[in-house]
Amino acid sequence: MAFIPRVCVSLALAASCIVMLSGCGSGSVATTPTTPTSPTTPTTPTTPTAPISGLLVSGKVLAGSKPVVGASVQVYSAGTTGNGAGAKALLSTPVTTDATGAFTVSSGLTCTSTEPMVYLVAKGGHVGTASDNAAIGMAAAIGDCSKLSTTTTTAFTVNEVTTVAFTWALAQFTAQGTVVGATSTNAVGLANAFANAANLADSVAGKAPGTTFPATGVAPTNKINSVANLLDNCIVVSTACNALFSATTVGGGSAPTNTVDAALQMARNPGNNIGVLYTQSVAATAFSPVLTAAPSDWTLSITYKGGGMNGPTGIGIDSKGYVWVASFNSVVSKFSPIGVPVFASGITGNGLLNSFGLAIDSSDNVWIPNRDSPDSVNKKLGSVTELNSNGQPLSGSSGFTAGGLAYPVALAVDPNGTIWVVNYNNARVTQLSANGAALSGATGYGAPSLAFIVSIAIDANHNAWIGGQNDQVVTRLSYDGTQSLAVTCCDGPQALALDQSNNVWITNFWTDSVSQITTSGAVISSGYSAGGLSRPQAVAVDGAGSVWALSLREAPAATNAALIQLAGAKSPTSPGAALSPASGWLADIKMLQPYAIAIDASGNLWISQYNSDNIITQVIGMAAPVKTPLIGPVQTP
Repeated sequence: MAFIPRVCVSLALAASCIVMLSGCGSGSVATTPTTPTSPTTPTTPTTPTAPISGLLVSGKVLAGSKPVVGASVQVYSAGTTGNGAGAKALLSTPVTTDATGAFTVSSGLTCTSTEPMVYLVAKGGHVGTASDNAAIGMAAAIGDCSKLSTTTTTAFTVNEVTTVAFTWALAQFTAQGTVVGATSTNAVGLANAFANAANLADSVAGKAPGTTFPATGVAPTNKINSVANLLDNCIVVSTACNALFSATTVGGGSAPTNTVDAALQMARNPGNNIGVLYTQSVAATAFSPVLTAAPSDWTLSITYKGGGMNGPTGIGIDSKGYVWVASFNSVVSKFSPIGVPVFASGITGNGLLNSFGLAIDSSDNVWIPNRDSPDSVNKKLGSVTELNSNGQPLSGSSGFTAGGLAYPVALAVDPNGTIWVVNYNNARVTQLSANGAALSGATGYGAPSLAFIVSIAIDANHNAWIGGQNDQVVTRLSYDGTQSLAVTCCDGPQALALDQSNNVWITNFWTDSVSQITTSGAVISSGYSAGGLSRPQAVAVDGAGSVWALSLREAPAATNAALIQLAGAKSPTSPGAALSPASGWLADIKMLQPYAIAIDASGNLWISQYNSDNIITQVIGMAAPVKTPLIGPVQTP
């Protein structure tokens, strides 16, 4: 996806000129590359090489600060046979909490190298002198079992806060509240989801955020605590549970029967009965600080700064879940799966100059189109930079310049490993090999319908789909550039994405809608306009086929920018129907100029925001996991 922010750009009548206006930063190229350094703390859990027996675990089950007496505590390993499947109880007999809420596992706990992700579940028991409450259900994510010891007891807290972190972070891997599992090919996504749970809440202290949370982030602590109080109200006063379960029942589905199931329903349906649930949450005061008013939704999102970001634009996820961000002002940043900047000042030099896009290939090499270049490089017409996974340049000190590159603003990776580059200046498309050699001749591929081109996506048949900023068409270009098809479908197609069935989804900036066409060129819809779409520019498809778009909502619109979710081609509801509220998701975090969107293998959405705050936003567990890096149509991991 590539979009030149309209609040900061004046388009000349000729396609050869893009002028950045006052207030957007001119950008400059660094003369010396920043030397990448490794993160100080590993963030992706390691895997034991052999089963570990005799692990020692203890802890307390608490409702706020009050002990839950007589709760049944079990340790589970997450399954590897499918999402929400295959979880295994690791204790032959669950342990029971005492009068202080304490429990101890002193023997019989073994975890394996093939299923190393473990978690605690507590059910039942009672608080104080109340009768046993079968509606009590709480959980805490432990993560990689190699962190546990056979000689020293590791202590945990299982409470409402750890339950919220567990439920939201693992929402895409959970069934029936506590059955956690992933496919055997998505161990990384599952491990990173556990790491995100630890980022949201400290499972030792039982409070938000976790000890791994980076200083450069802003945690949703108030919202976590409000949800925790909502659960606490039912756990402490069982007569409050019916109201909670009623408010978290979705459609004609079954009502939850315990608090962890209710939390899972909220995580998966964060727009359901918002005001009712907020009112219930204020009845308990176990945790603070809390929300002071009902939120726009119950999504959990985190914003991160740092990493040298300076006008964030393109964003992508590599095979390990690391997040790469291009900035217009000549910087590339890398973040761990929990938002820790890998390079404090980012990566500069290496030809990086005024970059709008970013893509990652199957070797985790990162490709960035540079709209401009110095006088001495390609006649100032730009270049393409390639970095390896450690941030070292593979494209020389000035980037690749072959193939007629002329103001490159977007690129995409073909499933066969080649790189397609959109050139705004001459409305041509350059195709590069994996080592930067031109495959499309000296001047690139062209087609009569190409003009002011800014976006590109590659289908399963190696065709490139290209959108023009001021056009009503998208163009399909064959792999060898000899055939083209112009499809009249759209109005200002800013971004394109391919779903699992090879449908093309296109954001229409000028008509506030999203189009859907087939790869044969049949127009399924010239514009779905549901969900409050307003100046949409970015689009992504998740592993279940849902379509996610970013609404810029620039002036004169009075509402904030938002994340819009639409039903996909195979949805049981009508394709294009809104799955997000009228105001979209994330209205209460007041995004400013959201630019690009990517989905990771844990089901998190990552959004870059092109503004002076230089932030990216992580939306926890909202989307169905996607195989990363994204190459061609979306795939499940």
